[in-house]
Amino acid sequence: MSETQNTSKTNFAFQRNVAIVGILLFVGKLIAWHLTNSDAVFSDAMESIVNIIAAFMGLYSLYLAAKPKDLDHPYGHGKVEFVTSGIEGALIIFAGVIIIVQSVDSLLHGNVPKKLDWGILIVALTAAINYLMGHISVKKGIKQNSLVLQSSGKHLQSDTFTTLGVVISLVLIYFTKIYWIDAAVALIFGGYIMFVGYKIIRKALSGIMDEADLEMLSRLAKFLNENRKPEWIDIHNMRIQQHGSGLHIDAHLTLPWYFELRKAHEEMEKAYKLIGENTDRSVEFNFHLDDCKTFSCEICQLSECPVRQKPFVKKIEWNEKNISQVQKHSLEATSTKN
Repeated sequence: MSETQNTSKTNFAFQRNVAIVGILLFVGKLIAWHLTNSDAVFSDAMESIVNIIAAFMGLYSLYLAAKPKDLDHPYGHGKVEFVTSGIEGALIIFAGVIIIVQSVDSLLHGNVPKKLDWGILIVALTAAINYLMGHISVKKGIKQNSLVLQSSGKHLQSDTFTTLGVVISLVLIYFTKIYWIDAAVALIFGGYIMFVGYKIIRKALSGIMDEADLEMLSRLAKFLNENRKPEWIDIHNMRIQQHGSGLHIDAHLTLPWYFELRKAHEEMEKAYKLIGENTDRSVEFNFHLDDCKTFSCEICQLSECPVRQKPFVKKIEWNEKNISQVQKHSLEATSTKN
């Protein structure tokens, strides 16, 4: 079993636990609503339904992501994480709309909660459990590079803040008897979770559209610069795609034209190893080998080249922009851009 599959199975098991906890918390909030007759608690419970749906959607996406490549999906099934993450973001926004509508209705028509002491206790307990699960999920998602676990964790954390808003409103009502406070607080946090949902959708769309990750390209360029071999005349046309917790990297590596096939392949393997050892996830490579041209001599650092036609002029430092450019590196192209 590959490292990517092992990671996906571990993420699946954790997400399953998140879904189970989500159901238990939803039941707890329904009990609190039944006891208090609070509109804010009811809105919080309705948001938990979204949590449950999102948790099971994340569970299904991780199940698909764990499946090996097949003829219909030669790059694997990891992209499904972006789709389900985007839908989860939309559900979060929908929950925010529900909360805002319910809050406005409460402000207009009024509502008198009851048994606030029990409501405060139960809802506060669900908030603590929610935040703990969300914190663990985000940390695990970052460690495993799983967008589903990260978005699921952020969703749980945003739900915690809205739940805390409900707790605060219940406490204030308990002491002040000002009943519109719970609706006003819920209104504020409804807007907040809509913003969180927007950010999750934005990140999911960037993954679906294979938006360039300039930060990752910058890191790649940095350690390639620090460990480059004289034979590596340039690296260009680099593309990075994320598939679940793994990466797919395409690039063109320019080598001396007279290298025999075995020697050229050895240099390509060195580049693979260097990148693989400096990334925190599994990587699938697809490098194209280019032969050097006459203009390459001016940037080639191979001092003992037997066929050099032009003197070395300048070393081109690799960065996130020039390693992603389509054409080979040259002094002329560099000066034109400058």
